[in-house]
Amino acid sequence: MRCLDASFVVDLLAGDPAAARKAAELEVSGERLSISVPAMAEVLMGAHFAGGGYLRKTLELMAGLEVLPADAAVGAEAGELGAELMRRGERPAASDLIVAASARLHRKILLTRDGAFSTMPGLAVETY
Repeated sequence: MRCLDASFVVDLLAGDPAAARKAAELEVSGERLSISVPAMAEVLMGAHFAGGGYLRKTLELMAGLEVLPADAAVGAEAGELGAELMRRGERPAASDLIVAASARLHRKILLTRDGAFSTMPGLAVETY
């Protein structure tokens, strides 16, 4: 199962051809898609700001996604992942850690164009 990063959702809503092709492929497969709480919040912040049809379209898309919980287990996973990256000299954003931890903990493939996720150990990442 795929976990959508905010970058994918934003690109899809903006009509990006690569994101649209990937979405069509996923729709044909019937795969249930998920999103983490921080990615959902990031997307909805922009949608609420834009309002109108963009907000309606975004809410419709979100309604079809499984929202991965941001609970104590995800927090612990994010802390462990962040420490691993700090040992390497990296300083990831806390929101990225929670997105990555959500996907990693729930054994999901993170669908993103954000290269920051490619260095996170144990995280399955797919680009489009």
